[in-house]
Amino acid sequence: MKKLLIILLGFITLSLSYAASRQEASLSEFNKLRMAQAAITQLYVDSVDEGRLVEDAIVAMLAGLDPHSQYSNAEETKDLNEPLAGNFSGVGITFNMNNDTLYVIQTVSGGPSERVGILAGDRIIAVNDTVIAGVKMKNSDIMKRLRGPKGTNVDVKVLRRNQGTNDTIDFRITRTDIPIYSVDAAYMVDDKTGYIRLNRFAAETAEEMQKAIKDLKKQGMDRLILDLTDNGGGYLNAAVDLLGEFLQPGQMTVYTEGLNSPRIDNFAKPSGSKPLFNEGRLVVMVNQYSASASEITSGAIQDWDRGLIVGRRTFGKGLVQRPIPFPDGSMIRLTVAHYYTPTGRDIQKPYEKGNAKAYRSDIIDRFNSGELMHADSIHHVDSLKVETLRLNRPIYGGGGIYPDRFVALDTTEYTKYYRDVTAKGLINSYSIAYVDQHRKEIVKEYKNDTNFNREFQVTPEMLQELFTLAEKEGIEFNQEEAQTSTPLFSMIIKGLIGRDVFDNSTYYKVYNSHDPIFQEAYRIINSEDYDTLLPK
Repeated sequence: MKKLLIILLGFITLSLSYAASRQEASLSEFNKLRMAQAAITQLYVDSVDEGRLVEDAIVAMLAGLDPHSQYSNAEETKDLNEPLAGNFSGVGITFNMNNDTLYVIQTVSGGPSERVGILAGDRIIAVNDTVIAGVKMKNSDIMKRLRGPKGTNVDVKVLRRNQGTNDTIDFRITRTDIPIYSVDAAYMVDDKTGYIRLNRFAAETAEEMQKAIKDLKKQGMDRLILDLTDNGGGYLNAAVDLLGEFLQPGQMTVYTEGLNSPRIDNFAKPSGSKPLFNEGRLVVMVNQYSASASEITSGAIQDWDRGLIVGRRTFGKGLVQRPIPFPDGSMIRLTVAHYYTPTGRDIQKPYEKGNAKAYRSDIIDRFNSGELMHADSIHHVDSLKVETLRLNRPIYGGGGIYPDRFVALDTTEYTKYYRDVTAKGLINSYSIAYVDQHRKEIVKEYKNDTNFNREFQVTPEMLQELFTLAEKEGIEFNQEEAQTSTPLFSMIIKGLIGRDVFDNSTYYKVYNSHDPIFQEAYRIINSEDYDTLLPK
């Protein structure tokens, strides 16, 4: 009876509210939404999760806008922000899951795991008395157990192979702040040419890049290849700060503007008294997955004729999201403006409001149309042509940054058999097992990764072991496709072995020897083509 009375009172309240609203000139959409929620929660035939109802309403509202306005719950928001924040509190290891067992690839130098004596190749089989090996636990669930507040302890049980025997060792690790690095690799390709690969634009990116540039300049670098392929972007400020080291002080880097957001101009400002690398040859590598802050960076460098862009048209993500947090930790990332390069090019590719599916299929459409494989399949819109700011070279807007030198996507070695083996994670599993058995002899034979990269060879016997492993996993062997993909198999295996024995840069030294975009970037930066396009 009491519940019925509450429902009736709620209905009367709604009726009175509605009657009063009819007397007004119009019913505000906000009140309409609140009334709908009240009606559902108070009158619906079954029980309703009010929190879920509100979240669904928010998601539905955003779905009718652009593809990048999104809602995330508290847990998703934390996961989204963590990589960009620059660090988290944890135990300091890089790991892979191999046969449902956590395999330590590397310990963070100076981190808590290294300090207590955990080694590369160790297997963590239990965390705080919870077995994590052989139970098909998700990586995210394992990370939740290893991560925690700074200064807290976590107990782990480690299985270590030692001269043919397995030892079980208990460690107590005190969690501390662990850096998340933006720079994947930084090394000298030759006596003059440096290479830096950047995976994201985060809070610490500018400082990491400054250190990498200084270190390479000490080694003789006077020309730089900056790799932004597959870099999905991140913070606008990180891109602006990075451009401060490449452009002349005071040059515009990017501006933003929206219907309800006034124009904001951003200008190059070096971290020190002068830019670290505003002279010397510069080539930027991009592809169809380079987005957002990567496009701001490559777009400004192109607009000011500071360097050459090599690769394929970038993703075309030029919408600015403003985070709007809620008290429960959830968040809306609402699009409030567009990014524009210094010449006024709108980076954002066209989209239809409410049609996220078509937007997500754009890369597939580019593949099907031939744009990723053939330069003559790229269609520029003449009305969107502008000129660079120093040399008056013609460049185009219309969604993404168009490269100065196109490099086709090479699919000749990519076969269905390679795809199936990779999808099962078997190349990774094989490489881990190989390092596990041969780490000491690899370290002994190859004093550094330069020797490893030059001399180590993936043998036919190693490939056969991989193919046998694949057959055991139910992948039917295909001789012709395996032969076609042999260079790709060999390169990935060698790169992963090098990474696990040495460091992340080793992987990219191996990978770049095979990568067409890098090969073209390296050719241009050391050829007369560069001076033809960008004379002093």
